[in-house]
Amino acid sequence: MLTACGGDDKNTITFWTPLTGEDGSYMDQLVKEYNDTNPEIKVKHVITSDMYTKISTVLNSGKGVPDLAIIHADRVPGFVRQGVLEPMTAVMEAQPELKEDNYLPQAWTTGNIDGVQYTVPLDIHSNVMYYNKDLLQKYNAEGFLDDNVVTIDEMLSLQGKLEEGDYVVNDALLGWVIMAQIQNLGGDIQENGQPAVNTEAMKQAFLEVKKIADAGLMTPFGEDGYLMFQAGNVLFSTDGTWSSTAHASVEGLNFDVTNIYSTSADKFTNRASSHLFAMLKNDNRTDEKEQGIGEFLEFIRQNSMEWAKAGQIVASKQVIENPEYENYIQSFFTSNEDEIKSLYIYTYEYYPYVAEAVDTYAADIVRGNVDLDETLQTMQKFVEDKIAEGNTQGE
Repeated sequence: MLTACGGDDKNTITFWTPLTGEDGSYMDQLVKEYNDTNPEIKVKHVITSDMYTKISTVLNSGKGVPDLAIIHADRVPGFVRQGVLEPMTAVMEAQPELKEDNYLPQAWTTGNIDGVQYTVPLDIHSNVMYYNKDLLQKYNAEGFLDDNVVTIDEMLSLQGKLEEGDYVVNDALLGWVIMAQIQNLGGDIQENGQPAVNTEAMKQAFLEVKKIADAGLMTPFGEDGYLMFQAGNVLFSTDGTWSSTAHASVEGLNFDVTNIYSTSADKFTNRASSHLFAMLKNDNRTDEKEQGIGEFLEFIRQNSMEWAKAGQIVASKQVIENPEYENYIQSFFTSNEDEIKSLYIYTYEYYPYVAEAVDTYAADIVRGNVDLDETLQTMQKFVEDKIAEGNTQGE
C-alpha cells in the first residue's frame, strides 16, 4: 500500500502531508488549482496520518518514498543529520524566485543548515492569544491591549473581580506558552548543543504562569478551556493561528487576536513552527520531477491566499503583502517588523524531545500538582534519555 502511495509514477508528483484536519482540504484545493493549469507533471496530494512513522518506514525500505512532503520546522536538523533530505539547490536554480527575499525570514532560515537550503516554506503557524471583546469591555480590561502586550501582572489585576464561572485565561497549548516565556526571560532550551531543561529560566517561566493559576484566574484543571472560551466564559485563549476558523464559526463570539501574554511589557514572543516543503532522499526521483516540483512550489508562492483561509500565516511575501490578506485575522502577526520578529521558531535538533517533556508535565506543574524542582529534574532526564536512545538506534 505504501508503495502505491510513493513516487514511482513518472507522470505524477506524489506529495505527502500530515494535514489531517481542515487544513488538508485547503491543500487539496491548492493542488487542484495547480493541476488545473495543466502542468506536464501533475501533483497528487496524499494526506498521511502518522506521517513521520511512515516516512521512517519507506526510507528504510527505499520503496514508496514520496517525491515531495511537508515537514515541520523542528524536524529539519535531525533529518539533515540523518542524511535523508535532498537539498533544494536544483529546484531553486530552475525557479529563481524561490529565494530568501521572497519569504518571511524565520520560515526560510529554519530550512538552512550549514549554508545549504533543504526546504521551501509554506507558512508559519503560531501560538497566539484570542480575546473576547465583550468580556474585556465588561471587566474594563480593554486597556491591557493598548501596547499589544498583555502582561501577567495585568491579568492578576483582575483577581476578585470576575463573576463566578468566568476566567481570565485558559490552558490551551500551555507548553507552547511556557516556551514563549523562556524567550521572554532571556533563556533557551539548549546550551552548547546539550538540552537545557532544568534551568533557572524554565523554572521562572513555570513560576510566572503558575501565578495565574494560583490566583484562580485560569480555567479549571481537566476542563476544556478552549470550549469555555468559545462558550463566552474566558477573556483570553492561548491556542493557535489555525483555530481562527473554528472560533469564527461560533455564533455570537465577538473575538480578535493579539500576542501571547508575557512576563513583562518589554518583550513578547509567540512560539511558532513552520510547514516546509521538503524532498526526502529518493533515487527514483527524476530530474523532470524536480523541475515539476519547482513549478508547483513557484505556483504556491504566488497563489497561496487559499492557505490563509486555513488560519495560517502564509510565508510568501507576495501573498502577505497583498491587501486581500488583511481580511484574515492572522495578518496581525505580519503587520510590522516587531510582530514578525515575535514569531519564534525553535531550531534546536532535539527540540521535539524538549517539547514532549514540557507538554507532558506543564499542566501538572502550573496547577501545583507536582513539585517543580523534582519535575524539572525528571524532564531533563526524560530528554537526555530520548537523545541517548535515538543515538543508539542511529536515528
